[in-house]
Amino acid sequence: MKLLSKISLVSLSLLTALTLALPTGAFADAVEGDSVVTLGKDLTLQQQESILAEMKVPNNVNKIYVTNQEEHQYLGKYMSAATIGTRALSSAKITIAAPGSGISVKTNNITTITDAMYANAAITAGVRDADIYVTAPIRVSGTAGLTGIIKAFEKATGKQISENQKQVANQEIVRTQDIAKDIGGDSQAAGNQAAQFMNNLKQEIATQNPQTPQEYKDIIINVAGDLNINLNQTTINQLVTYGQAFAGLNIDYSQLSDQISKLRGSLGEVLSVDPQGFFDTIFEWLGSLFSTIGDFFTSSSSQK
Repeated sequence: MKLLSKISLVSLSLLTALTLALPTGAFADAVEGDSVVTLGKDLTLQQQESILAEMKVPNNVNKIYVTNQEEHQYLGKYMSAATIGTRALSSAKITIAAPGSGISVKTNNITTITDAMYANAAITAGVRDADIYVTAPIRVSGTAGLTGIIKAFEKATGKQISENQKQVANQEIVRTQDIAKDIGGDSQAAGNQAAQFMNNLKQEIATQNPQTPQEYKDIIINVAGDLNINLNQTTINQLVTYGQAFAGLNIDYSQLSDQISKLRGSLGEVLSVDPQGFFDTIFEWLGSLFSTIGDFFTSSSSQK
């Protein structure tokens, strides 16, 4: 009876190990090809029709609206009310892609948020395997576009993303924009380098598990140094707050890195990720587990 109990425990350990090592299909209810469109609530009817035509979707597509109040709800903690503005104009389309295919992003009339910034923040929010398109009738910064992306993804998949995760993702996109300004303004290259910085920062936080503000600060400075980025003290302090919030989500970084590794088009070159450290840890643990199992059976055989 004791032997059967030990075998059951070993079986459970093996099942747990395999579950941790393999990605999960949390969005199995989503149907490939389904599209949802979010429209800025303050668009005129003519602007709405123009954007729907631009997105190449029929008028009866699944539509939801993003209000200026929602933009302030998710961005108000991280940027001024004047910067957010008083009108919701940014619009987005989410199309569910094949499971495991990753994310693609395209934008139009977005001036400061790059495709890579959207992709990175969307992955933090829990978006996966989707084609994302963000647009506006006039040139806008695009900071509020993430609200529409998340809202459309929730509608398309029927899965609710936690409020904490939404807040952290919106904080991330604002902080990434701040870093881009420190690097060199609104250029595409600066935006992409800022997105790469943020991706590396998340990886280091997940790997090093910092506990104090100083430990977060050290990671931020080291990541910036690796990418030859000079951050001002205000940005560093804001990133410490962001890093603590990101760590508080307890996100499985292996799933984030999996989505980043599957980014399509030029995004894959901008946001490269090296998950080897994580998987080295997993396989080291598995090796130890299998060694224990071998010792168990050797011990059981010698007792017969």
